Amino acid sequence: MQVNENKEFEPVIVAFCCNWCSYAGADLSGTNRLNYPANVKIIRVPCSCRVNPMFILRAFQRGADGVIICGCHPGDCHYTSGNYYARRRMTLLFSMLDFLGIERDRTRVEWVSAAEGAKFAATMNEFTEAVRALGPNRRLEDLRCRKQ
Repeated sequence: MQVNENKEFEPVIVAFCCNWCSYAGADLSGTNRLNYPANVKIIRVPCSCRVNPMFILRAFQRGADGVIICGCHPGDCHYTSGNYYARRRMTLLFSMLDFLGIERDRTRVEWVSAAEGAKFAATMNEFTEAVRALGPNRRLEDLRCRKQ
């Protein structure tokens, strides 16, 4: 199998979006025909606090080049304080990723409400460009998950 060496690197982005705000913001960006990269794979979760740090490590292991967690703005969470728990958990995860040698710019937390479709699209475009500049994720990649 011959690989085209001139092909530009397209990162795989996994986006964990809360059901009540960020996923609705993604839906609004699609309704408004705002473009964001097709290589952003959205996983809908009930709340941003539902994202276990192991989900992020597993995404990197399975071939993701970047992971973004999107939730409600602090104080607007459907579950009252879920995003505060998520923010605290992700702060600890970032220090663990630093310890593992994974670039800090490969992971991001963003607050996007249901009415911010334009912000969702802009955030995904910006994050994809940042990860593209970093290149492929090779640090936690599981070779068994690589496509032949």
